[in-house]
Amino acid sequence: MNRANALLLVTLSLSMAAITLNVTSRDSGKLLTDEQRSAQERFFGSGSGLPPIKDAQEMRPRW
Repeated sequence: MNRANALLLVTLSLSMAAITLNVTSRDSGKLLTDEQRSAQERFFGSGSGLPPIKDAQEMRPRW
């Protein structure tokens, strides 16, 4: 019975790994359209970094 359980666990883990690799490789080929990219930049902000901190400027929230 232990061999059957071990074989079942190995089979399940290999099949789950194969499914995961298949799904991730399928999604990685998608590119965003211009409309999706602009919506993403509006929601998350542009890809550029934050502006540099000026001399003697404190790090406070802008409330």
